[in-house]
Amino acid sequence: MNEKLEALNQEIEKTEKKLRRAQHEEKILEHQIKTLTRKERTHRLCTRAAILESYLPHPEAITDEQVSLFLKLLFHKDSTRQLMEKVFAGNGTEKEGAE
Repeated sequence: MNEKLEALNQEIEKTEKKLRRAQHEEKILEHQIKTLTRKERTHRLCTRAAILESYLPHPEAITDEQVSLFLKLLFHKDSTRQLMEKVFAGNGTEKEGAE
């Protein structure tokens, strides 16, 4: 009887150890997902900021506040909203120069 009890206890210990290992692996994977998501977002922000900057005259001389004000005014125009709806309705597949 003691042998069966000891065997069961050992099995419980092995299973708990596997569970802890799996939980640790899960935390590692969750961390990797967060890291990849953050890197993807950072890359997207840098790319889009570079695109915006390429259209600004003398971007080094313009303040962040000026860029923010310009974008705020631009995106509040009805014509801009309508154009964005058209472009994004096609999932961004509209050709450049189709203005």
